[in-house]
Amino acid sequence: SGAYSKPSLSAHPSHLVVSGGNVSLSCSSQNITDTFHLLKEREAYPSQQRKSEFSVGRHQATFPVGPVSTSHGGIYRCYGSLRNYPYVWSQPSDSVDLTVTGAYSKPFLSAHPSPLVVSGGSVSLSCSSQDRMDTFYLLKEGRADPPQHRKSQFSAGRHQAIFPMGPVSTYDGGTYRCYGSVRSSSHLWSHPSDPLDLRVTGTYEKPSLSAHPGPSVTSGDSVTLQCRSDQFFDTFHLFKEGLIAPPQQLSWQNNTGPFQTNFTMSPVTSAHGGTYRCYSSHRISPYLFSQPSDPLELVVSASHPETTPRADSPPSASTLLPEYLKVLIGDLVAHISLLIFLLLFLFNRCHHDGKGNAAVKDKQPEEEMEMDSQQSPEEENPQARVYAQVNHHSGPRWGGAISPSTLSGKPPPELCVCTSLCPHPRLLHLKTP
Repeated sequence: SGAYSKPSLSAHPSHLVVSGGNVSLSCSSQNITDTFHLLKEREAYPSQQRKSEFSVGRHQATFPVGPVSTSHGGIYRCYGSLRNYPYVWSQPSDSVDLTVTGAYSKPFLSAHPSPLVVSGGSVSLSCSSQDRMDTFYLLKEGRADPPQHRKSQFSAGRHQAIFPMGPVSTYDGGTYRCYGSVRSSSHLWSHPSDPLDLRVTGTYEKPSLSAHPGPSVTSGDSVTLQCRSDQFFDTFHLFKEGLIAPPQQLSWQNNTGPFQTNFTMSPVTSAHGGTYRCYSSHRISPYLFSQPSDPLELVVSASHPETTPRADSPPSASTLLPEYLKVLIGDLVAHISLLIFLLLFLFNRCHHDGKGNAAVKDKQPEEEMEMDSQQSPEEENPQARVYAQVNHHSGPRWGGAISPSTLSGKPPPELCVCTSLCPHPRLLHLKTP
């Protein structure tokens, strides 16, 4: 080898290929080359070879690889040769590290202090995993540079590596992922971490942020945060302080109106309260942001609906008090009604008794006259008993007659009283002393 200048080797779509996927290795040269040979380092198998094809001013051959397994990971190089001299090869190409991903669980990638970093500032990207990893790799999408790598350190129960960046420039904005590997299999990587978007701010003038109808809103209502700029921007971003989730992003829709967009929140809850800022950007440079707007504090106050106590919780004193008052008022109304009924009953009874007594008084002179005119022989006898019968229709009352001996001042030997408390009158004999 070494008789000719070296060809170039590249992997498409990427030198990182997921286990089970496919990749193509392309070997090309500007020099006349009839055959290309592909070799893998530390591989005992014979090299693969392909006939050259001329396209776009270059001689090239493509080596498809797949479905990819862990055995395909490694370092590859290619060579070129002529038909007349098949054993005379060119210099080796630069190496391509074919890395198979998906061998281990994915690590976690985070930015400190924030994925929003002002131009000229500093930021640190941390890649960590609970699984044992010896090396971590940091890659930026769309960048052909080799990945950054750092040795792992064990701290707080995790294996991690820190990738410092700064001073940050507009070139550093983009989407990043990290991977982990073990020392014994450096071409077998973990699954990729979730993507992290690093945004560089301060490139353009700041927009303005306002709340409609106002920054104070009641829970359950609606509020609209409007981000507006005097300059042309087609994308606006809304951030909330302390929130790890990606920002809300809306595009400018009105091609003739002002450069603004509305972020509507409905219904508002207590979780929406906090400090907000907005940024503006261009669609062609999605990772370059303007300066942040002035902060806007959104205050959410609780509403006061009538609530009912939960079935699994004891009623509160404020709930028991109205119920107690209802019971007390109901009991009081019942007692007052009963009292009124009793008063009406007694009034009616007294009115009825008054009429009966008046009738008796009208008959008493006639009865006395009859008794005086019809004196029996017994009246002349001092020992005679005198009886008087009470009118049955005048209600329950006591009646009696006194003998003439009593009127004369001498006590009678006995006094008999007839009562009509019961339907059948009885005679009671009262012995006098």
